[in-house]
Amino acid sequence: MKKIMILGAGIYQVPLIKTARKLGIYSIVVSIPGNYPGFELADKVYYENTTDYDKILEIAKEEQIDGVVTAGTDVAVITIGKVCDELNLCGLSFESAQIAANKLLMKSKYEEHGVRTAKFREIPLSADDVSYRVSDLSFPLIFKSVDSSGSRGIVRVDSEADFDAAIQNVKENTRSDYYIVEEFIEGEEFGAQAFVYRGEVTFILPHGDYVFKGDTGVPIGHFAPYELDASVIADAREQLTAAIHAMGLDNCAINADFILKDGKTYVLEIGGRSGATCLAELVSIYYDFDYYEKILQCALGENTVFECDSHAVPNASMLLMSSRDGTIREQTDKNPDNPNIYDVQFDHKPGDSVYKFHVGPHRIGHVITKGDTLKQAVDTLHEALKNIEIKVE
Repeated sequence: MKKIMILGAGIYQVPLIKTARKLGIYSIVVSIPGNYPGFELADKVYYENTTDYDKILEIAKEEQIDGVVTAGTDVAVITIGKVCDELNLCGLSFESAQIAANKLLMKSKYEEHGVRTAKFREIPLSADDVSYRVSDLSFPLIFKSVDSSGSRGIVRVDSEADFDAAIQNVKENTRSDYYIVEEFIEGEEFGAQAFVYRGEVTFILPHGDYVFKGDTGVPIGHFAPYELDASVIADAREQLTAAIHAMGLDNCAINADFILKDGKTYVLEIGGRSGATCLAELVSIYYDFDYYEKILQCALGENTVFECDSHAVPNASMLLMSSRDGTIREQTDKNPDNPNIYDVQFDHKPGDSVYKFHVGPHRIGHVITKGDTLKQAVDTLHEALKNIEIKVE
């Protein structure tokens, strides 16, 4: 029986763990202790920090694993690269993982290779002359932690009066002694899921984003297909392919964030893993294959075939969120049976504490729908959301 090490035991790693079990793959789950749903599904659990790559490499050697992988988070990507390099496993390299997990390294590679992206500056966390250092950038600006995920440590700033609060937010969400400030590109936000396998980009699936407007835009749902002019789609594919190669990514899923301005695609950032917020499900539905299965097959070094030409199933998703901090008292799905409701999931049970939504990890569930047309999928999504009741007090 092959062994897969899955880094993380949260809601976005659960489908990987379940798929491994379905395929008869022995799952070893590594995560810090906590109330994470993946623990009870794993064949074996290690309570370790997924950023401690030396410790996890030690475990990987002891367990003689056949592959290592995660989904929906950037936190463990560097560790995956380290383990893949040291054990000669199929996956992104340590060098490319470091680039993918650090927004400064990533943006520098884009600049070096001519990938279209926002103008930016590196700022030491201790700098007291931030205004001078960003004086050649135009407002609005985005202050970004270079090593966080889930939209944490990312704040939009419209004037110098907001600098102190933005810097404090970054400090609370970084392990680095520097951050970046980049120009906020006013445009239409969208993304893409892709996969690079043996040096070739196997598919690129642009998708639309539903965005929660907080300190910055936080994706809370997605839909595909994304209706764009053919020239824009071609430009997005060109920029994404160039960015993937600039970062040296290979044998991994890709999660990409873009801004469309004046018909041109700007690359915000790329993760060397599948997207969160139901994006792996979006790929599975659209192409009619189990994307989690493909991710596992690649990580295990098995021949992985992506058949993406004959299927295009429209689908849409949305997170369930709370408008207040509190405790879930009741949650009900009143939707009738409907083949176009792909999944309704509650992340918590009554009695659990939840947060007022601010960033992705504050989600309390999701709804995923599909249809013969995108309009049908979206209409079904909105109707399904109306039939879900969650009381938080």
